Amino acid sequence: MTDQLPLERLAFWVEKRPDALWLSQPLNGQWHDFTWKQVDDQARRLASALRALGCAPGERVALLSKNCAEWFIADLAIMLAGLVSVPLYPLQSAESIDYVLRHAQCKAIFLGKLDEPEKLAAGIPPEVLRIAMPYPTLPAAHIWAQLLASHKPLREAHKQAPDELLSILYTSGTTGQPKGVMLSPRAFAAAGSCSVKELQITEQDQFFSFLPLSHAAERFLVEMTSLYSGGRVAFVESLESFARDLKRVRPTVFFAVPRLWMRFQKGVLEKLPQAKLERLLGIPLIGWLLARKIRQGLGLDRARILVSGAAAIPRALLDWYQGIGLTLCEGYGMTEHFAYGSFNRPGQVRFGTVGRPMPGNQLRIAESGEILLRSPSLMLGYYLEPEKSAETVTDGWLHTGDIGEVDAEGYLKITGRVKDIFKTSKGKYVAPAPIEGEIAKNLWVEQVCLMGSNLDQPVALIELSPAALAQPREQLAKDLEQTRQQLNAQLQPHERISHFFLVREPWTVDNGCMTPTMKIRRNVLEARFAEELSKLDAKQPLHWQ
Repeated sequence: MTDQLPLERLAFWVEKRPDALWLSQPLNGQWHDFTWKQVDDQARRLASALRALGCAPGERVALLSKNCAEWFIADLAIMLAGLVSVPLYPLQSAESIDYVLRHAQCKAIFLGKLDEPEKLAAGIPPEVLRIAMPYPTLPAAHIWAQLLASHKPLREAHKQAPDELLSILYTSGTTGQPKGVMLSPRAFAAAGSCSVKELQITEQDQFFSFLPLSHAAERFLVEMTSLYSGGRVAFVESLESFARDLKRVRPTVFFAVPRLWMRFQKGVLEKLPQAKLERLLGIPLIGWLLARKIRQGLGLDRARILVSGAAAIPRALLDWYQGIGLTLCEGYGMTEHFAYGSFNRPGQVRFGTVGRPMPGNQLRIAESGEILLRSPSLMLGYYLEPEKSAETVTDGWLHTGDIGEVDAEGYLKITGRVKDIFKTSKGKYVAPAPIEGEIAKNLWVEQVCLMGSNLDQPVALIELSPAALAQPREQLAKDLEQTRQQLNAQLQPHERISHFFLVREPWTVDNGCMTPTMKIRRNVLEARFAEELSKLDAKQPLHWQ
């Protein structure tokens, strides 16, 4: 199976199961299904259209849309025509879109489901050909349905070579401009086929796609894993229909980020407070029935592989889900190796770690503590940045920029980012990630960012959760101060937190505090709050902005 490149795998299913359903797309509450044969037919017609529009093999075509069946079809059309896909985040700013389209020299762009398309219009240079998917989107000269109707399926599909350029995935740019990660058909094939084999994913499995397909993790875990397993994929229609869509689909494989796992938990606790939940779960039979009811209510009663990734997840949250019969498998990966890294396999989960390396991957810890990775899915390099590429990959080893340790059984634990470590004014180094993980155990905390560069002691910037804002301020202050004191009792003197600084404005992609992949931009927060943090009153450890 590993030898089949993505287009060969598509051809395999078209021949073996042409009329089996692959993709399901809701539109105005109605579900529309696509078989393997229908996907192949549409993709080949669009490939013909791209060629007719003057796109020559090797040229770049961008994708800007929220997840939908047409995203998969457009991606396959780009491959069939021998072009290179450049996915963009639907939440990206117009400036960032403009940068990527110019940097990658994109010839055309597929425009699809977007929440506020008019905000992004300025980001698309006039010379880029626009193709509109069948959703409300930006104005385009070429319309999906018309292209399908006016072009015959491409008969002579491009024959992929293992190490050619298939896609350029731009990193989310936590610092500076995003880098274009060049990935090959071999990388896509290795990640997809090895995961399917290792996790025993089959044609019977059901995926649910809602995290951005422009992110390596969703594209690997949903698009490629379904392509290599033959499993079905259902898409979410909108944020409003999310819970309803999830309950209808009842996926067997489900991938979410920690923030969403927290939201699900908060939704349950709003109906059933923690103390009462614990009491009921402790009663035989009643506890079992209640846990089953909660799983059904979430739409996760059939899920056998539950994945959390993209950021660290608090241990308390993993334990909470375990209590209702859902074991979350934390994994770790980067765009630079198509997110195929290490993973906690179901039945072999060790909380507090991101599992063991997946088949074909080698992992070692450098003397500096940095995680180095060798992988069959490793990038070809950064687009137009040979020096940066040579700096990041040496002798086939990827320098991840993450710090970690490996236990005796080979489980990897991430302890921080090389560039996140800061030095206080006392000359002591502090790794923020583990401390932030402890603070995030407090249910009133939505997000946290520890700072301390040139300060006497670290300060925790905290964005409160929506539930916290409904609490009496006195009680909230008491709970947070208790968390700070309990944590400080466990920390080294130079790590102890002098203040909790509660921010007024939530951190979002729009205000520049978050990347499109929902990672905190520390450098932005540091610049924004440096002055206020230097003037904090030592007598008031809790500061409301």
